[in-house]
Amino acid sequence: MRTLDPAVQAALEAGTLVPRDFLWLTARIRETGAPFEYGVWSDLGSVTAPVLDPATGGSVNRVYRGMGALVEVSPVVLVSGLTVQTVSISLNHLDPEIVALMQAYDLRRAAVELHRGFLDPVSMRLVAPAVPRFSGFVDEAPLTTPAEGGEGSIELICASHTQDLTRSSSAKRSDADQRRRSATDGFFRHAATVGQWTITWGQAEE
Repeated sequence: MRTLDPAVQAALEAGTLVPRDFLWLTARIRETGAPFEYGVWSDLGSVTAPVLDPATGGSVNRVYRGMGALVEVSPVVLVSGLTVQTVSISLNHLDPEIVALMQAYDLRRAAVELHRGFLDPVSMRLVAPAVPRFSGFVDEAPLTTPAEGGEGSIELICASHTQDLTRSSSAKRSDADQRRRSATDGFFRHAATVGQWTITWGQAEE
């Protein structure tokens, strides 16, 4: 269950809200690996918007650009436990900045934050900082090239961080793997041969 700001709750009850989505991506510069942050929202023009940081709960101001760059967000279903939450985000493939983002930056496992904000219908300003709806990373980023006369798309398939908890460990039960962690740890020094040992109970080993 999400807890809403009292101002948002009051506006909801009055039926006077204009919802908007805010997407924040932290990709990497291909040449250097340095982080590159980019924000878009589901309205026109650029806006500096306060959003709640999902890690700290504090409010931070970020710049988001619009002009239809963020086209559609799939329903964000609330899950519990270790269930992996997935979200599909569609971006405008005709937007030059979006195309440049896909081509110039590395989006593999780029951090993703998705917020929902509510605007006052008169002032068109946020009545409170936008609240987190999803936090995770880009799992897939297929770019569909359309046939002549068809429609292309840029879609980000995002997964929540709980997916990392479902991955198998690459560690092996071997002496070499254990000593990579600690050069003096010989706990697995006989792991490769112990299965071949023959031990006769009641007889001293020669």
